[in-house]
Amino acid sequence: LPLLLLIVHGSFVPASTQVCSLLGQPALPPLSAERDINIGAIFSIHRNALLKILSLREFKFAQTLIFAIEEINNSTQLLPGIYLGYKIYDSCRSIAQTIISGIALMNGYEATLSDMSCSRPPAVHAIVGESTSSPTVGLASVVGPFSLPVISHFATCACLSDRKRYPSFFRTISSDYYQSRALAQLVKHFGWTWVGTVRSRNDYGNNGISAFEEAAKDEGVCIEYSEAILSNDPQEQFLKTLEVIKKGTTRVVVAFIALGDFFPLLKVISQHNITGLQWVGSESWITSRTLAETKEYSFLSGALGFAIANAKLMGLREFLVNVHPDQEPKNELLKEFWEIAFQCSFRNNGNGGCTGSERLAELQNEYTDVSELRIVNKVYTAVYAVAYTLHNVLKDIISTVLKYMRDVRFTVKTGEEIFFDESGDPVARYDLVNWQHAEDGSLQFEHVGLYDSSLPSEQRLQVNLEHILWTEESGQLPLSVCSKSCPSGTRKAVQKGRPVCCYDCIPCADGEISNGTDSSDCFPCDLEYWSNESKDRCVLKVVEFLSYSEIMGIVFCIFSFIGVILTAMVSFLFYLHKETSIVRANNSELSFLLLFSLSLCFLCSLTFIGQPTEWSCMLRHTTFGITFVLCISCVLGKTIVVLMAFKATLPGSNIMKWFGPLQQRLSVVSLTLIQLIICVLWLTISPPFPYMNLKYYREKIILECNLGSDLGFWAVLGYTGLLSTLCFVLAFLARKLPDNFNEAKFITFSMLIFCAVWLTFIPAYVSSPGKFTVAVQIFAILASSFGLLFCIFAPKCYIILLKPELNTKKQIMRK
Repeated sequence: LPLLLLIVHGSFVPASTQVCSLLGQPALPPLSAERDINIGAIFSIHRNALLKILSLREFKFAQTLIFAIEEINNSTQLLPGIYLGYKIYDSCRSIAQTIISGIALMNGYEATLSDMSCSRPPAVHAIVGESTSSPTVGLASVVGPFSLPVISHFATCACLSDRKRYPSFFRTISSDYYQSRALAQLVKHFGWTWVGTVRSRNDYGNNGISAFEEAAKDEGVCIEYSEAILSNDPQEQFLKTLEVIKKGTTRVVVAFIALGDFFPLLKVISQHNITGLQWVGSESWITSRTLAETKEYSFLSGALGFAIANAKLMGLREFLVNVHPDQEPKNELLKEFWEIAFQCSFRNNGNGGCTGSERLAELQNEYTDVSELRIVNKVYTAVYAVAYTLHNVLKDIISTVLKYMRDVRFTVKTGEEIFFDESGDPVARYDLVNWQHAEDGSLQFEHVGLYDSSLPSEQRLQVNLEHILWTEESGQLPLSVCSKSCPSGTRKAVQKGRPVCCYDCIPCADGEISNGTDSSDCFPCDLEYWSNESKDRCVLKVVEFLSYSEIMGIVFCIFSFIGVILTAMVSFLFYLHKETSIVRANNSELSFLLLFSLSLCFLCSLTFIGQPTEWSCMLRHTTFGITFVLCISCVLGKTIVVLMAFKATLPGSNIMKWFGPLQQRLSVVSLTLIQLIICVLWLTISPPFPYMNLKYYREKIILECNLGSDLGFWAVLGYTGLLSTLCFVLAFLARKLPDNFNEAKFITFSMLIFCAVWLTFIPAYVSSPGKFTVAVQIFAILASSFGLLFCIFAPKCYIILLKPELNTKKQIMRK
């Protein structure tokens, strides 16, 4: 230490003979009263060791400690018969001076110390202080190894909760760990995801903002800038911080800063007329009456922050205003306080001189004001914590004061229960205060919420939004975001090289939704669902099938009925002229059977329309296969009749007896029976069934008939194709046989159309999606049916209706 020098006479000597001598005069406490048991205290009564600017707030802390000690001494319940004394040192906001004061409180005022000095009890049994974190860190580090309790009323740095480094440290104020998390929850509560921070460049500010940034990250809040300052920084540093604040796009500034460091920054801000910012403050300055009463800082109106819960201490004001230099005429600190309070001097006997008759009760300043006793109450509580600890020690002396301090639990007269956790911290409770203008124009600290760490996490922060007044006297909640919220149906895409709070809103892809604002991802809908147009809800997919109500289904129905009607008309016409040569030629029985099978072909197309069911799926494919084979069997029979008829005209040929009407019927039945057997096997082994196809289209469901067995379907189709090919070949061979009306020519043409339709059907069927697969099949059925109807029967109808003179045996057999 700078003021201690180990003087070793001659060479190195054993520890038992080492002597530590103090250079200069021993440091004496500016306020002291020694009694049975003494308590030490260290406050920053002066703001600067050189300028000696007295702090009314710190002087008030010191007097509050004396008030609490006097109150305890007058108590018959606490430490009865024992009087507490005090030794109060001034650290002048200096870390070095704080450590020197701590050593002085441990060792007393001796000018020379030896190793034996450490074996006797310390001069005080506990130390109250300091008011800021960095000096307290130094004090706790030095005092800790000696198991002397240090209990602070205002050192909030979370670093001091480290029991390994600071085993004897306690505090009556909450750790910044909780305040930092509370501030993060607060800005998130108001939707402020884009904030700037300003901190003190010391343990208090660095640790506080570090914890805030960690908690803010968990809450989804981003930091645009983070500036650090100290009160003794050059003016350029404050101007640099000012420029950063001006250029920032955020409208919310979190100031985790000590009051003394905040003053020079506020002065620069007021000089440059920077307004419109929403300030969020830490407990260090958010209830400072000095700031609130300075008109130049009116831009702080609407500030929000967490403050230590307020309290009322009965009798404190009377004690404070009764302080007088005459109580200790030799005490220079009391005289200095009086001069500061009344702006006078004891050295001047004329105008401006202090007479001692001035009355503190008539003053209204930070010292006499007892409306805000938030930190003062923590000094008061710290003294009582020491007193209750000493009370327990004296009842049962089995351990050190430090051990009893860890287990102390009591209730002060304000109703607050005090105890310490394993880290030496009390339960964290904060008031949420809002700076609002009163009717007289002054700024008041309005209570608008609270934070209690003892409650469940979702209940810790409670905010009364209706009572908050925002910056610039606005009733409108400020908006502070890097990017506006992404609505439902979009997702956030972080902008490259920027914090996660800066993003673009990307619409969800088809089939994906986001049903909340600021969604980081879009979520796919289930297989049977699809996203709606706004992409914020999954709706059932459109089920697609060829229905009777849509245009294509109606058109197919119309053509199907037209085919049936035309077939019926031809049948009726043939029935009326059944005795004519044109009808009787080529076996009229096969003609009527062919017309019947064509009617079934037209009708079977209707089974492909409508919602597929288990029965309709089995019916459509089997009726199609059987009716078409019946139809082709008839055509094949007629073709064979043509060939046989002309073979029978050759001399010595009686071939017609082998293919007479009976054989023709049997051939049709036999050929159709084969298809029937194929269909029965198909339906027995693996029948078609309704199937929801979710793979072809993502946005809709294709309701179709699954073939069950592809082999069965292609066997039915292949057998039909085989008969058609055979019929075409035979008709092609018979096309030039001599006859005035050779039906083989028309059969050839009809089968050419039939085969062409079904050959083009295969690739179209395989490649057509959804209901168009069914449409292709219906088209092939109708086209091939109309082809057979027109090609085979249209020429005969033409002769019957328009050329009846040709409908004679003579004309038909002319060649």
